[in-house]
Amino acid sequence: MAQKTPGGSPGRLTRRALSVLTAGVLAAAGVVSLAGTAEATGALGDAAAAKGRYFGAAVAANHLGEAPYASTLNAQFGSVTPENEMKWDALESSRGSFNFSAADRIVDHARGQGMKVRGHTLVWHSQLPGWVSGLAATDLRAAMNNHITQVMTHYKGEIDSWDVVNEAFQDGGSGARRSSPFQDKLGNGFIEEAFRTARAVDPGAKLCYNDYNTDGQNAKSNAVYAMVKDFKQRGVPIDCVGFQSHFNSNSPVPSDYRANLQRFADLGVDVQITELDIEGSGSAQAADYTTVVNACLAVSRCTGITVWGVTDKYSWRSGGTPLLFDGDYNKKPAYGAVLAALGGSDGGGDGGGTGACTATYTQTATWNGGYNGQVTVKAGSAGITTWSVPVTVPSPQKVSALWNGAPAWDAGGTVMTVKPTYNGTLAAGASTSFGFTVTSNGSTAAPVVGACTAS
Repeated sequence: MAQKTPGGSPGRLTRRALSVLTAGVLAAAGVVSLAGTAEATGALGDAAAAKGRYFGAAVAANHLGEAPYASTLNAQFGSVTPENEMKWDALESSRGSFNFSAADRIVDHARGQGMKVRGHTLVWHSQLPGWVSGLAATDLRAAMNNHITQVMTHYKGEIDSWDVVNEAFQDGGSGARRSSPFQDKLGNGFIEEAFRTARAVDPGAKLCYNDYNTDGQNAKSNAVYAMVKDFKQRGVPIDCVGFQSHFNSNSPVPSDYRANLQRFADLGVDVQITELDIEGSGSAQAADYTTVVNACLAVSRCTGITVWGVTDKYSWRSGGTPLLFDGDYNKKPAYGAVLAALGGSDGGGDGGGTGACTATYTQTATWNGGYNGQVTVKAGSAGITTWSVPVTVPSPQKVSALWNGAPAWDAGGTVMTVKPTYNGTLAAGASTSFGFTVTSNGSTAAPVVGACTAS
């Protein structure tokens, strides 16, 4: 559940403009980098970036002054989501009067560390000031659109993705919309209107719908699926769907979790795991975290994972110890499992973690029915004598040729681990490459290049 216990300046736009320009130049050149970049930070963040994903945490502004909290955040994560500071009651407690100070603190901290920021959330039935609920329909529509406009304008260019609408569907088997001031007074169209308003304010931000208990296929997720499919067919601007993924023994990771993420991705939207926490401890908790991470890695349009908090002691479900760090900021077995699933290694907690080489993917040619890809392997600050790079080719694509490398395939025939043939020894900072030809079989998804490991 997303209801937790409470806890755009010109300068920011100028800093962001440089990264946007750089990304535009790379996109124009047809280069897709899946190695760590300046936007990644920390052991988990860097390992995820090497997989073409982000790995983030929900953050509370009032904990940033606690040294272990801030240092763990900075050392481990590459993205942040304000836990409560961007919700309506925090930003606009009285009509037309906005207070961005707490949210700004989180955004400034994140941008200063090179982290991405997820905006959470613009329109939600909970943590809603009383004045909003008391408005008649015409005033409510104006207030909703003004809130979206003012908040997104303040952070324009700084937010990677926004949870535009949060938890608009009921639990249970009906698949109906949840009763709320927005639903009851504006009807089903309020969600579409919110997304259209958001796109007009900041065309550069990804716009997400976010909900809980939609992690497997059920009546609720089917209703969300139908809405997203309708939006895509009619050109309503939706870019991503967030799956909160709060799990425990009564609500375990569903067996069709990966398949459910994939069916949404097949609609043409990104999928994000937005509020992950898994109650438990030890190897069982670690195994569940591994399942979730592997599901995201298996879906090419799963762009990242956010755990809902940094440490168990500040979790909204602290009694269930659901996070990767205990109350004393010690790494739990689940932490090691997540890092290993992402292809990283624990070098003692200083936040390196992805080995002595990097792997960067470029699509070098494309045609009707296939493409050529190239992976550039670069040694780090020390020379290496061998390297290994996993490449996940999304089904139904097939690799028809490989050069400058020797492949080993997994049992499913989708993960190709490439090792050098003659080109394993690299001096510090030197690079080599291998390439492959793919028969696309109707799929346009890019392969996922994992973390390079070396010795």
